[in-house]
Amino acid sequence: MNKLDGYDIEDLKEGMSASFAKTISEADIVLFAAASGDNNALHINEEFARTTQFNGRIAHGMLTASVISAAIAGRLPGPGTVYLGQSLRFRAPVRPGDTVHATVTVKHVMSERQRVTLTTVCTVQGRVVVDGEAVVMPTQRRTESDRGMDAGKPAARI
Repeated sequence: MNKLDGYDIEDLKEGMSASFAKTISEADIVLFAAASGDNNALHINEEFARTTQFNGRIAHGMLTASVISAAIAGRLPGPGTVYLGQSLRFRAPVRPGDTVHATVTVKHVMSERQRVTLTTVCTVQGRVVVDGEAVVMPTQRRTESDRGMDAGKPAARI
């Protein structure tokens, strides 16, 4: 596999796995709040967050889960993968400074439909913080001869 190409569907086998790790910084939380519009005080206001059951600020659940996307796009199946669905269960909080390890494992390959089901797990210091399942479509690259046949044709409309 060329690192920039990702895996082709026929190369994926049940049990294959890959991981990606990211330390969640203060900046990540602030930028995620700005990008998403989720300005919940639990994430951005330490004084408020100390009065909650978490006794301090925690990262957005979806910020934590986004590390799964990085594992899928960067590792398995790899670049160009299209996300079709994701179930998530948030098991424990993630705090600024925690390193989230996302592991994706091939659960089922549906070659005829060009779909792959992955189990997805995020951990911090070995503790599961998020788990679930994703359905993805690996990149379907065209060969040079396929691209040549399209020369001069208008682009398809979506």
